[in-house]
Amino acid sequence: MDAIRALGAMSGTSLDGVDAAELVTDGETIVAFGDTGYVEYTSAERDVLRAALGHWPGEDGVAEAARVVEDVHLRLLDGFARPGAVGFHGQTLAHDPAGGRTHQAGDGARLAQALGAPVVWDFRSADVAAGGEGAPLAPAFHHACARHVGAERPVAFLNLGGVGNLTWIDPARPMMAAGALLAFDTGPANAPIDDLCQRHTGGRFDRDGALAREGTARTDLVDTLLRHPYFERPPPKSLDRDAWAGTPIDALPPADAAATWVAVIAATVERALARCPAPPERLLIAGGGRRNPAIMAALDALPLAVASVEAAGLDGDMLEAQAFAFLAVRVLRRLPTSFPGTTGVAMPLCGGRVSGGAGVLYDPGPGARQGGERRIAGEGSR
Repeated sequence: MDAIRALGAMSGTSLDGVDAAELVTDGETIVAFGDTGYVEYTSAERDVLRAALGHWPGEDGVAEAARVVEDVHLRLLDGFARPGAVGFHGQTLAHDPAGGRTHQAGDGARLAQALGAPVVWDFRSADVAAGGEGAPLAPAFHHACARHVGAERPVAFLNLGGVGNLTWIDPARPMMAAGALLAFDTGPANAPIDDLCQRHTGGRFDRDGALAREGTARTDLVDTLLRHPYFERPPPKSLDRDAWAGTPIDALPPADAAATWVAVIAATVERALARCPAPPERLLIAGGGRRNPAIMAALDALPLAVASVEAAGLDGDMLEAQAFAFLAVRVLRRLPTSFPGTTGVAMPLCGGRVSGGAGVLYDPGPGARQGGERRIAGEGSR
């Protein structure tokens, strides 16, 4: 396949809105970055999504949440020129890889019909079904980014969304080579601070880190949280957005709670870096957390060069949307989207389903996702 112009869309666990970004790629290299867009969820839409967090298909509020996700995506994506493919992540409502399930709300078939373009979606289910964590999925794109910006020595990307996730890359090795990639969720990031602000200040997030900078971190509670078994597990590993809900930190005065969560973020990232096969030359930060000066100041104390991805010429707001454009093309080419070192799956695996603009669903099937023949489902089948 030659390089095509793909369009990726991402709605993260911070529930702020939908990012969309064009990428010209063959699924292996980045040829060019294209237009980007963003639409913020309204308060009412966000309330619908929050009410469905932790719920599975068929449970209360899930159908309403899916409709919100689809409607908002269509509102944004319809403003772009018709792409060669769309990568639609959907909205993660629940994630339980230990139980063999994950749930991203939103129907890619509906988007494909409305947009008149093939839509790749449901990226995580095949990985979880094969024993993987289903997350993170951006590392394949991070590897392409590291090579695109000319990195020659190991580098790490840290995405600070609702949850933090780290990708360690050796750009000297091909993506498929053993030892090229290691990725895993580091721990909580913006989600507990966002929820804290919503409860106590009515704000959606800690703007400019103002609340955290007013407080004092409780190091004893940081140490207690770090004794959680999750941090002893070797990577790859992943977390649900609300894995840390209801901890003693949330009972603190709001400013002290925010400061303590910032200290937790820095401490968990430091622990994550110690798991890397070799020290990365630098840590590049993406996601909303890089806009929080309190978080960035805490990360600056780590013993390596820390900068936002903009310092490398990348767009930290759109990196994940671009990643799903990249992954969409990989699925169309039947290239792996997850690896033993990124999700813990036994072998490189191609996940995702593809809905065509005419309503036909293309599903690689469990066998094809591990290298077998592609299967084409019937017209309109699900």
